[in-house]
Amino acid sequence: MEKISILNQSGKQVGELKLNKDIFSGPVNKTVLADSVKAYLNNQRHGTSDTKVRSEVRGGGRKPWKQKGTGSARVGSIRSPLWRGGAIIFGPHPRSLSYQLPKKVKKIAIKSALTDKLISGKIKVLDDIVFEQPKTKSGLGLLKALNVSGKILLILADKTENVVKSMQNISGVNIIYTNSISVYSLVNCDEIVTTAKALKNIEELLG
Repeated sequence: MEKISILNQSGKQVGELKLNKDIFSGPVNKTVLADSVKAYLNNQRHGTSDTKVRSEVRGGGRKPWKQKGTGSARVGSIRSPLWRGGAIIFGPHPRSLSYQLPKKVKKIAIKSALTDKLISGKIKVLDDIVFEQPKTKSGLGLLKALNVSGKILLILADKTENVVKSMQNISGVNIIYTNSISVYSLVNCDEIVTTAKALKNIEELLG
């Protein structure tokens, strides 16, 4: 599949766009997709969980009872990990959970995600998106004309204030730009709405 229909804001076809077959006609590598999503989610984690080791638990400086003659087991501190309120053995401490995938792998993942959406017919390409005024009603009208619903990813070539303000308050719509496209954003949506210019920008970035 090397061509995709170009629609106007009324949802009518006004032309066709020839796609780069190296990006949109390759195999869908599910393993790379899974690795990329996992890396993205790990990079969002803060890794701030922390437990106190024996030296950090307050109290317990005095030996609770003498070493011998009580019939009880010998104890040096009430803050032993064996006691309630004591230290934690092998507990978590602040650490970084992030890791980076090679650039080549990232590109393969993005290509796979785009190809999968294209095969599924989940990409709508517009000749342009222009709103005279920033109105949520205009954004809703556009989505209705394109017959898209659910989680919608709007990919723009550059920031257009009227378009962003018209779409940003609509539930389920996520707006990103071509220079910040990620595998997770492509996978975590039901439909992709973009422009011919944005799609060409993506091809240049992945080329």
